[in-house]
Order: sequence, then structure tokens, then C-alpha cells
Amino acid sequence: MERLHLSQSPTLAIPLAIALSARFHMGNKQAKSKHNSNGSRRRDGSARSNAQPSATESLRTYSIPDLRQEHPDLSVRQTIEKGKDGVEHVRYEVTGNLNAPVPPISDSKYLTKQQCIEIYRYMLLNRKMETALENLYKQGKVVGGVYFGLGQEACSCASAYALDKDDWFAPMIRNQGSLLVRGFRASDTMMQYMAKADSPTRGRDGTSHFGDIEKRNMVSPISMLGDLIPVLSGVALGARLQGRNVAVMTYIGDGGQSTGVTYEGINFAAVQNLGLVLFVESNLWAYSTPSEMQYRCKDLAERAIGYGIPGVIIDGTDACQVYDAARDAVERAHRGEGPTMIEAKMMRMKGHAIHDAAAYVPKPMFDFWKKRDPIARFENYLVKEKKWLTTKENAELISEVEQVIEAEREIAVNSPMPTPESAEGGVFCEDGCHDIKPKYGMPKVKKRSGGFKETEAAVHLK
Repeated sequence: MERLHLSQSPTLAIPLAIALSARFHMGNKQAKSKHNSNGSRRRDGSARSNAQPSATESLRTYSIPDLRQEHPDLSVRQTIEKGKDGVEHVRYEVTGNLNAPVPPISDSKYLTKQQCIEIYRYMLLNRKMETALENLYKQGKVVGGVYFGLGQEACSCASAYALDKDDWFAPMIRNQGSLLVRGFRASDTMMQYMAKADSPTRGRDGTSHFGDIEKRNMVSPISMLGDLIPVLSGVALGARLQGRNVAVMTYIGDGGQSTGVTYEGINFAAVQNLGLVLFVESNLWAYSTPSEMQYRCKDLAERAIGYGIPGVIIDGTDACQVYDAARDAVERAHRGEGPTMIEAKMMRMKGHAIHDAAAYVPKPMFDFWKKRDPIARFENYLVKEKKWLTTKENAELISEVEQVIEAEREIAVNSPMPTPESAEGGVFCEDGCHDIKPKYGMPKVKKRSGGFKETEAAVHLK
């Protein structure tokens, strides 16, 4: 029996096409009537309408909770002006409620008084260490540039604080606070930037490319943005093959979040149900490009829906919110429930690196976020709201941190530069350099009976 194609029978094609078209449009009409639960959300997270869909109308795998206590209604637009020389110059303007009051810090459902004070101390160490690095750079003692996480200390320190000892992490260049939480000294970071002989890479690198896979479970940062995500997913898969469910935490900025390898890494973690805890640090600027000109979606956490994994939006300047979201994600990973995407909203308060003055950022925008300084807010929370620190105790804590940083700076400055002869060592992994062994046990593999069966593909290749 021959197959009848529509093109061969015009008399059948027309009514059949009409019927198919009607069915298609009916299906589309029905689908359009279902409300998109987050489709009316602005970039800052505030809703455009008060209409709330019922649970049965949602087509999404997960909802995206927004845990912030404020939703800044700010918008950046590009303008072009002609200078006195007649040359066109691009600049940005910010509009919105720039005088909105600063919200209070959230109470943590997990953290104790002592733990809050510890996180606060790590945040102070982070800030003071970067201030010392800036001074060392201006003194000509740094090799290369310096990258800062000013305004992101709560995200870096509180997130790493939520990890258990056996969990893994891979910081980015602005997450230097997470190194302090996991046991690195401030002098390690300083010597690394100064390319000293006692630095973690023995002077072979002038930035943050170092790790510790033996004691601190830290994977070295990778400069190609997004590449850490599949690497950490592989770490989680390797641990599972050895019989362990561990959490693996890494970070990506709003610019790097749009790279292809980011999608591949998250998708792999989602499909394999791996314990990836991904912090998307929404800095509002990817180098000199504002968020409005980077992506169309309003909240980057909504991309989690496309991966079929939970996503959550938090205030990245609120240490308690950061910790709680990280702790929940870590516990999900330990239970074998897969990855979590956490979008931490904040602003990078310096340029891309020390060479970038960030003149492209409108000053009112800097002023708005300066009022939301994570350290100042946490200090106010501990001293004035909770009264867990007296004014005197807080001053003593700050003084103690400054003394520690000064001592660490002296160690870094007095460390010698590497000798020329040492450059030939440590380039390749030579015989007897080090053994790479399973960390938790031998991988578990299924035993199969019989030999290998020759496949059709193998026969074809012959």
C-alpha cells in the first residue's frame, strides 16, 4: 500500500490542513490561558501586577522564592552625549527610588550568637586584607593586578561557612573571604599576589590560581568563566562513585552566567542529580556592561527552571540570608537531592580590577549600595539590634583583626622572591611527584558476567 502525501491530493490536503490548524490553535489558546507565575517580575524582583496564579495554573517544575526584605526598583539606561570636542561619549543613568530605607538583617534559622560573630570576624578579615592588598599594589609590591570583592564579603564568607569539612568549594577571584573561612591565611593571598617564594604556587602565579585538594578540599580557580561548574560537578560525581554524597560549592557572576559551559555544567549536575551549590553573584555590572544589556530575564535564578532544579533569590549583603540559603542547599546535596542555584543580589563596589576606576557606574548607584554595605549592616545587627556585642567588644574585635592583618602583611612582605633556578621545578607532574588516590574509598562499579560483546559500531570501524 502506497503512502498518500498531502501534496499529492489537494482535495484531501485542504480540509485536513484546516482541521490540523484548528486543533493546533485550540491547543495554543488553551496553553496561553495558563499564567506564567514569574513572568511579570521585574529585574529587581518586584511584581508588575498583584494577580496571583493558583497552584494548578503553574507550568513550572519549581517556583522561585524571593527571600529579600527589599526589592530595589532601579533601572539603568544608556545615553550618548557629545563632548566639547564633538566626539560622542556613552554613559549610563540610573533611575528609581534611590532614597529607599535600608532593610534590617534577617534572623537566621540556624546561626547561633557565636557563629554570627565568627562570620562577622571573617568578613572584617576579608575587607582588611583587601585594603592591605590595595596598599601593597600602590607601593609597587604586587605583580600584576588585584581583584576585589568589596561589597560581597557576606556572600563569600557566609556561604563558605555553611560547608561541612568534607564538602568541596572552588572560589572565583572575588571570593577571597571564602579562603579565610576554609583555613587559608591572609598572607597566603598576599604572597600569591606578590609572587613570593612562600606563596601557595611558589611564585609561579600572580593572582588567585591556587588550591588545596588534600586538606581544604579547594579546587583552584579557573579564569575561563563557567569552567569551574562542570569541574565541581565532576568532583561530586567522583565522590558519589566512592560512596559519598558531598556538597560542591562554586560561584559565577551575572556576566559569566551566560557562558555556554555554565549551561553545560549545571545541566550535567541536574541530570546526574549531583550536589552542586551554585551562587550566582548578581553584581549588576559585568565589567562595564549593566545587567539590562546582558540578559532579558528579570532574575537569573529563573534560569534554574530550565534546568529543572530549585532556585532561590536572596540579598547578597545579608550574611544571615546567605548562610541559610547555603545551608539548605548543602543539606539537599548531602541527602542526594541534587543541585541548587542561589542568586545573591548585590553590587560590586569597585571596578573589575584595580586598574578599572568604574567611572561608567552612575555615582547615585554607588551611593545607594554603599548604604547597604554588608559589614556595616551586620555590625549594626550584632551591636545595636541583637546586642550580642557591646560597642567596646566590637572595637576590640576590629582592633584584633587589624593586628592580625598587619602581622600577615609583614610575613608576606618579608617572604623572599623565588630564585631563578627554582623556575624549572614544579612545571610538570614528574615521576614520584605525588600520588592521586581516591579520597573516600575505591569507586563502586557493577560487576558484569562474560566478556565484552563486539558492537555494530566496532565492526563498522574495522
